This record gives sequence, C-alpha cells and structure tokens, in this order.
Amino acid sequence: MRLFVAIDIPAEMKDALRYFVDRLRPTAKIGWSPLDHLHVTTKFIGDWPEPRLDEIKRALTLTPVKGAIDITVKGLGWFPNPRQPRVFWAGIKGGDPLHSLAEATEQAVARLGVPVEERAYAPHLTLARIREAVPLERLHQTIESFPAGCGFDFGCFRATQFFLYLSAGGKYTQLAGFPLDQ
Repeated sequence: MRLFVAIDIPAEMKDALRYFVDRLRPTAKIGWSPLDHLHVTTKFIGDWPEPRLDEIKRALTLTPVKGAIDITVKGLGWFPNPRQPRVFWAGIKGGDPLHSLAEATEQAVARLGVPVEERAYAPHLTLARIREAVPLERLHQTIESFPAGCGFDFGCFRATQFFLYLSAGGKYTQLAGFPLDQ
C-alpha cells in the first residue's frame, strides 16, 4: 500500500485552479495534474504493509493538533528552479499551524519506522510535472500576461481535518479522517 497524509482542498478552490490551469494547458505539453486530486500533503509515507494499516491510523489519531488551520493558496513556482523545472506548483500558506501539523504527522509515523523527510517542509499544490525538456516559452508568456496585481491568489479556506490516503492506480482513496478542531 502506498500511503500519504494530507489536507483536502475545497471544491470551489479546485474550480478556481481549474479555470487557471485550463488557460495554461494548451501552452505546454507537460504532465498536468488531475485537479480533483489536489491536496496539501503533510507527510508522504510511501509503501506500507496492509496488515499494519491500523497502526498508522492509531498513530495519526493520537497526533497532537491545536485546532483548525487557515490556508491560503497563492503564488506560483517551480521545483527545483525555473530554468530546469521538474514541478510547476501553486503556493500554500498555512503558517506555523500547518508546519506544526506536518511535524506532528512526521513524528507520529516516524515512531512506527517511517523514514523522516530530510528536506524542509515546503507545502504546495502540484499543478504539473515536467518529465522531459519541452519548450515552456508560451507557458511563461501566458503566466506573465495575467494582471500584475493578481498575485495568483486562488483564495483561502479553513481546514478542520486531515486524512490518511491510499494512492493506487492513479486514484486516491481516503482511508481515515482526523479532526483538527479538537
């Protein structure tokens, strides 16, 4: 089983991102993400034995949380950089509460043997993956054609729960939900 922990994005925010991505999609032949799959990952677990699924659920149930998290989706960027991009993303701003949740989920599953992530937590929504070098000039030009003051602000929402997901065959399935408003 391939597992991860994430916060869901509300439908209206996915619609705003869909409108934006639909304007960009014809400009570059890259691997555009299915927007219905968008989520804010707090911890990628990876392969996990199915007989031990209840252990992960129990650990996440006991994850200390401090309440709902206000999240803003704003800005665009590239990993690792704009010159040799592999990922095109929309930024996530959730401040200390989101980073605390990511650290808490990291520690909860680390106690079960899940490797700790070496990189700093960088929340984002993956809009596209770039697997091979392709021309991106039209994509950049289209992005630059948006009004300078828009800031690529897609809105904000209050997250009141996080979820354990199964990733299999290109589909994401919620296995369990955990409240944030305790």
